[in-house]
Amino acid sequence: MPEPKPADHPRPLFERSGGAPLVPARMVNEYVYCPRLAYLEWVQGEFAHNEYTVDGQMKHRNVDQKKGRLPEPEEQPEHIHARSVDLASAQLGVIARIDLVEGAEDHVHPVDYKRGKRPHVAQGAYLPERVQLCVQGLLLREHGYRCDSGVLYFMASRERVRVPFDQDLVETTLQAIQGLRETAESGKIPPPLESSPKCTKCSLVGICLPDELRFLRGNQPDFEPRPIYPAMDSALPLYVQSQASYIRKKGERLVVQENNETVAEVRLGDISQVVLYGAVGISTPALHECFRREIPVTYLSYGGWFLGHSVGTGHRNVETRTYQYRTSFDPAKCLQLARGWVAAKIANCRTLLRRNWRGDQNDDKSLKRLMALMKADIRAAARATSLDSLLGVEGAAANRYFQHFARMLRTDEDGCMAFDFEKRNRRPPRDPVNAMLSFAYAMLVREWHVVLSAVGLDPYRGFYHQPRYGRPALALDMMEPFRPLLADSAVITAINNGELHSKDFVYAAGSCALAPAGRKKFIAAFERRLGQEITHPIFKYKVNYRRILEVQARLLVRYLAGEISHYPNFITR
Repeated sequence: MPEPKPADHPRPLFERSGGAPLVPARMVNEYVYCPRLAYLEWVQGEFAHNEYTVDGQMKHRNVDQKKGRLPEPEEQPEHIHARSVDLASAQLGVIARIDLVEGAEDHVHPVDYKRGKRPHVAQGAYLPERVQLCVQGLLLREHGYRCDSGVLYFMASRERVRVPFDQDLVETTLQAIQGLRETAESGKIPPPLESSPKCTKCSLVGICLPDELRFLRGNQPDFEPRPIYPAMDSALPLYVQSQASYIRKKGERLVVQENNETVAEVRLGDISQVVLYGAVGISTPALHECFRREIPVTYLSYGGWFLGHSVGTGHRNVETRTYQYRTSFDPAKCLQLARGWVAAKIANCRTLLRRNWRGDQNDDKSLKRLMALMKADIRAAARATSLDSLLGVEGAAANRYFQHFARMLRTDEDGCMAFDFEKRNRRPPRDPVNAMLSFAYAMLVREWHVVLSAVGLDPYRGFYHQPRYGRPALALDMMEPFRPLLADSAVITAINNGELHSKDFVYAAGSCALAPAGRKKFIAAFERRLGQEITHPIFKYKVNYRRILEVQARLLVRYLAGEISHYPNFITR
């Protein structure tokens, strides 16, 4: 007796609202595994690779390359063997690509390929995989075939596991389809799993931040977040500044040419972003490949001012931008965020001065007075009643900080500095130290612009810095606490280590700028600082500054979505 079709099932199927997309069978698997994971991937468009997803993608290549035709049931062929079969059902509201359909006449079963080894569990496989296979079986029934079981093929151990589509599994599968659909249409992201072993192997753990959210909510003060690791920590930006340069694609590499001669080749897998200065050109195939690999291409003026960047179609997470825009019209929340950023900036400036202060005993007394004044600035920033008053506090603290900035710079035996510094000046900078500071801030804006775009935020809609044409206000907001930690620190290190000299700067019309050779040296110093690994002051695991920028951006998303009550600023100790 043939199995009942879904339409004959006693439990009513979920009715899709007009225009609602079909649910992919893989997303049903993810929903059973972790509802939050399914929401992040399907609703918010988030995805990241790790070793498991890349391995699965590679092992599926042979399966996906061979497409076969699935005959109609009434044809009743003696042998059915069809690969990569796409099936959909408006009634079920699902769609799937079945790796392999085997059978004879009108009786078939789906075969789903899995990258790992067969798990030694009672039913031969875990529930998410059995549910995904059952979705495929229900689709085959919907299209007129008899299908009472499926097969999971585990490629690592080369074993087949038969999965019967009994009443319990069918019911569970239909509930999962409906549950995913209702969760997606609710517009509310499910909470993260708590202390689950699933999280450590999940490719989205750095996006979901389950341990970090749990820690920030403070339910268990003794809980320590597990470390998170970037997927491609070895990838670095490719900087090209020679005005005679042109970038082309050659196989799996980007080739940098000058006057039609190759001067450098870099593997695409080793590149995190491409940074072009001035009139440097890039070919359309190279640009397209960067888009496909989600490698941002950023454009700067010859002098280093950030002009913009290209990221293909951009991030698909509309919900995150909705949260951002909604919050940007709430004066109370804007002030709350702004106070935190400015207070954190002053605190980090204070720490940088304390760590790098150079002087004798009398200078130590001056340092103590300065530390007390800056501590008062932090309290004033935290108590500011408006954005205008906060601007005043920030300006006073910055003036105090830069009045003593030279005390962090190395002097020779005669007490002479390698570079003189009296006060902060810009537009244009008039001395080497200010030239490096301006260049470092431009680089930091670029870094934050790319990071914010990558997590789905709009870099131009800020909360503290007001929107203005062409100004990435949110990037300027987020960089405030990191000005001393990344930009100022890179300048101090480059000077004190003797990495730059007077010949590395050019002067014109009362302004000072880095020469190409000096810019190359400073970029190296800045990148070293971004790659420096430290212990996170909140979560206590080791992570580098480049990864910290992404973590902070993700935490801002979680705050805007209402998952945490406050945005935790990064304040070094």
